Amino acid sequence: MSEKFLAGRVAVVTGGNRGIGRATALALAGAGAKVAIAGRNQEKLAETLGMLTAAGADAAAFKCDVREEDQVRKLADDVMAKFGAVHILVNNAGTAIRKNVIDFSMEEWRALTDTNITGVWLCSKYFVPHMKGRGYGRIINLTSIMAHVTSTGRGVYSATKHAVAGLTKALALELIDEKITCVAISPGFIATDLTAPLRADAAKNAALMDQTPMHRWGEPDEIASLALYICSDKAAFMTGNDVLMDGGWCAQ
Repeated sequence: MSEKFLAGRVAVVTGGNRGIGRATALALAGAGAKVAIAGRNQEKLAETLGMLTAAGADAAAFKCDVREEDQVRKLADDVMAKFGAVHILVNNAGTAIRKNVIDFSMEEWRALTDTNITGVWLCSKYFVPHMKGRGYGRIINLTSIMAHVTSTGRGVYSATKHAVAGLTKALALELIDEKITCVAISPGFIATDLTAPLRADAAKNAALMDQTPMHRWGEPDEIASLALYICSDKAAFMTGNDVLMDGGWCAQ
């Protein structure tokens, strides 16, 4: 792949202001894409935008809550007004609540499902029409190893990620004639600010690493590198699948 193989492409990354989303936005920009990042935290958006522009990227940041249809519709309009096209959509925004299934309140259930499922659907609904007719398109949905396995306290989160895997397959088939591929990435345990409390707890960290065959945390840049490959022409025959990057967790 040439260094700037995404030159002329426009990428949208939800939850692009931190963690895996930030790493992916920087990787896409490094390959020449124009990048729009979206998120709820204005301070983190500004921080990430500063990193993108410092790297020479043509980038913009938009505050958006993917659970809200009006905000997602406006995000799509704003990105089109800024860049005039969309070629790549990375549905990365997500959240987690650790609690047994029957202990969830309705408010907690909706907080999780609205972000992890409805947000992916809404962004696809409002960005895909702008991606059609361009002869190239990539949708990348961030799922999780919990789309393949589950554990105590992760049941509802796991259900949302299974749903995203299903949406990925459906979108892949619906968009084949448009040459838009749709691929899910299922990360294992990745070292981000959201997982910092787990890593800071010596006992929990040791137990988690003991269960991970590689005995280490994954890095956001490793997930970003996979996303970059999916966006390349080398991955044009890949669609409808869910790619694990989990240090061997699901191979056990």
